[in-house]
Amino acid sequence: MSSSHSQPLGPQFTPEQLKPALEYIDRYWERLERYKPHDDGTLIGLPRPYFVPSMSTGTGFAFEELYYWDTYFTAQGFIDTPRQYLMKGLVEDLMALMNRFHIIPNAGRTYHTSRSQPPFLTTFILQIYQLEKNKRWLRESMDVAKEEYRTVWMGVAHPNWRQVFNGLSRYYHVDVLDDLAEAESGWDMTTRFDRQALSYLPVDLNALLYKYERDFAEAARILGDEEEIGEWERRAAKRKAMMKQYLWDEEKGFYFDFNFMTGKFSQVWSLAGFFPLWAGLEDEVDAKRIMSHLDKFEFEGGLSTTAAKPHIKMRLPTQWAYPNGWAPLHLIALEGMERYGYRDDAERIARKWLNACLVHFEQHGEFIEKYNVVNIHDEPVEGVYPSQSGFGWTNAVFVRLAKAFLLSNELPNIASIHGRTSFKRMLQDPRSNLRRVKNGRLNRFNL
Repeated sequence: MSSSHSQPLGPQFTPEQLKPALEYIDRYWERLERYKPHDDGTLIGLPRPYFVPSMSTGTGFAFEELYYWDTYFTAQGFIDTPRQYLMKGLVEDLMALMNRFHIIPNAGRTYHTSRSQPPFLTTFILQIYQLEKNKRWLRESMDVAKEEYRTVWMGVAHPNWRQVFNGLSRYYHVDVLDDLAEAESGWDMTTRFDRQALSYLPVDLNALLYKYERDFAEAARILGDEEEIGEWERRAAKRKAMMKQYLWDEEKGFYFDFNFMTGKFSQVWSLAGFFPLWAGLEDEVDAKRIMSHLDKFEFEGGLSTTAAKPHIKMRLPTQWAYPNGWAPLHLIALEGMERYGYRDDAERIARKWLNACLVHFEQHGEFIEKYNVVNIHDEPVEGVYPSQSGFGWTNAVFVRLAKAFLLSNELPNIASIHGRTSFKRMLQDPRSNLRRVKNGRLNRFNL
């Protein structure tokens, strides 16, 4: 849906600017798609097609495996497109991993089964339910998600010792190493945890688990399980209370990761503090207080992952920190703002982010995994692995935000970009659920 404003808030675009970028993205999906139903060495076979994050070559670092939270964000670029039919298969790949390994691994490699990634399974399941309205599938899928919730995220002993403090959970790794627990956060590496991830209760993780509890209640409501509704709502209420008690800094009016070993907040302001808005955990008063700190994160190219770097000495490169911005964190923050009625802020930031991506694309002919949002013509700060181009979740979020926030006269003809090839390929694909998917128009972020 295009913006309701007659005058755009932030950078403006033309169809001529956007068309090459959108065509690049549409062509690039075929390079990222894989279908490997059988194990191949350390690569785990999956029942349905999946997408790798990137096709970088020449870096000595390549992807052939699915990644947990990348998969969720990549799928957001398929909504209301000819590839929407692939979304259900992506959910079922994640559930197949859970059923086989009793954890959804960081990635589809046997050596990644020792940790997970930020959990988005229930959100993903409910998106597919809204497309198909299949209650049997919903019940079976939510049973898998409940097992993930209980076994992995609420585990109280090794190898899943994540629930550690008053019902709140941390990131973990079977080798009980801080850096590998930090890798489970997806923010590898970041200044948030001061290289002590095992000692911190992360804001984003507990907001995601609150969302799980609310999603389980919603599924129970759909399925008519009255007793379950109350149970999950009580769990969500308890988590909300504990997050307010331990992760909310009343003096500053913002959420911070909490070191339960020292009893102190992290000194790092991060976009993890916006996850409670996305999860619907806040009241209007505290949502306003969170939004009052937006200027700490907002720059020329959108939102910086953290506020200006605090005085923390890090021995490893911290790509998940100032001045870098990341597509998934933009989508989470903007969806949270939209949820609480901050549409003008969301549009302004979306336009800044789209512009940062487009400036780089016009210079280099590609999208990349992260951007320097403080100075959009500068390179991002590098991480512990070579910078990747492509890039799955950047491509997906670019498409999603362009459709959600740009005016109709800024957008090229989307149908002509997708073309007939995708539809023909979809009809011929024996794994497709096309005949059961309703490809309707969407209202902003909601299916």
